[in-house]
Amino acid sequence: MSKVCYFCGKKLSRGNTVQRRGLAKKKGGIGKKTTSITKRTFKPNLQKVRIVENGKIKEVLACAKCIKKGTYHKFVSRKLAAA
Repeated sequence: MSKVCYFCGKKLSRGNTVQRRGLAKKKGGIGKKTTSITKRTFKPNLQKVRIVENGKIKEVLACAKCIKKGTYHKFVSRKLAAA
């Protein structure tokens, strides 16, 4: 399974970590200087979820936001429903 949300399409995004040194000008320093920029990835909070789609049970990856919203019908086993 790829790291993409099944419902909203949220996926890896890229960015930078910027390391700075020095004191800000408004605090009396000579200004912040960038010392290094490193590439990084932001990963979505994906969870494995069992859903019912067209009467069939399917296991997909869903982001936490979609789980909270309730954008899918959960699969409930008969054993748990009877108890």
